[in-house]
Amino acid sequence: MQGPVLVAKQSPKLCKLGNSMALVIDRPILKLLNIEDASPLYVSTDGKVLIITPVRDKKRPRAFGEVLEKTNRRHGRLLKSLSD
Repeated sequence: MQGPVLVAKQSPKLCKLGNSMALVIDRPILKLLNIEDASPLYVSTDGKVLIITPVRDKKRPRAFGEVLEKTNRRHGRLLKSLSD
């Protein structure tokens, strides 16, 4: 079960940057999404909406799953007894 969805609102600003435009995103939103200045971002659109998504390491969820499985094998009974 997922937790509540957090909505962060801002009035983004476009700034001229050379021949392009830069979108300024407020720090609280960057912090919420764990985005830093060197974080790669994927930018897409459906023709009406601009979608900016942090690029995540595809190996991370698999590595997490492996560690979780190992932990459950080693400590599953203890964790189960603590949750009862």
